[in-house]
Amino acid sequence: MNTIAARHAAVTAASFDGEPSDAELDAIEVEMPAILADVVLLDAQIMTIGRTPSELDHQRIRRARRRVLAARRDLANRTPAATGATVSGGAA
Repeated sequence: MNTIAARHAAVTAASFDGEPSDAELDAIEVEMPAILADVVLLDAQIMTIGRTPSELDHQRIRRARRRVLAARRDLANRTPAATGATVSGGAA
């Protein structure tokens, strides 16, 4: 009978220090405008929980939604050269 400990060493052979790599930190930095726009939208939506939203609340939510869409659009339109990523695949 094989024990779990014998298989455990092979699975965890690669060391992991728990910190993000430089590439992961760069990816987070690139996505930060979209993340912050999502936070602003959530804040605007949370403010209206438990009460009837006023016209100002509706405007704040619409503005936050437009900001989220713009941030996601900008993120999607980034060129691979600007992000440092490589694109593989696609039609030949």
